[in-house]
Amino acid sequence: MQTTSWEDEFREYVMARGPALLRAAHQLTGHPLDAEDLLQSALTKTYQAWERIEDRGALDGYVRRAMVNINISQWRRRKLEEYPSDELPEPVTCDPVTSSELHEALEQALRELPERMRAAIVLRYYEDMTEPEIAKKLGISVGTVKSTVSRAMAKLRAALALPSQ
Repeated sequence: MQTTSWEDEFREYVMARGPALLRAAHQLTGHPLDAEDLLQSALTKTYQAWERIEDRGALDGYVRRAMVNINISQWRRRKLEEYPSDELPEPVTCDPVTSSELHEALEQALRELPERMRAAIVLRYYEDMTEPEIAKKLGISVGTVKSTVSRAMAKLRAALALPSQ
């Protein structure tokens, strides 16, 4: 089967950047299988637009933005699958010693955040978006972004037993 040069270029891009993009997808979804599906969908959109993307240096941003958009669309459509409970689970205590243990603890804490909080944290601190950009992306007010990020950071600090700032 004959492939064109842009298809080879796309294949090389996916091989080189796939693992990093999968980590970003995992941070957004909080679940490895959902992350794979999310990345696959974003790469499909990227493949379809490949010839129109002029700035090859911005490909990671294009794919990440596609992942964020797809993820937001999915959780807006999703029915409520989690129900509140009167009983709280036992608090998880961890004493991360090494940076890899701290990283794993942070990943776990991110996975436990509600989807909107996780999305706000990822957009703010991983994608370095401003509060107005996040508000526009999530379809909420800037004040809601501020309170959501604040509450999410408090939950992350509590989960990691970090001092408040």
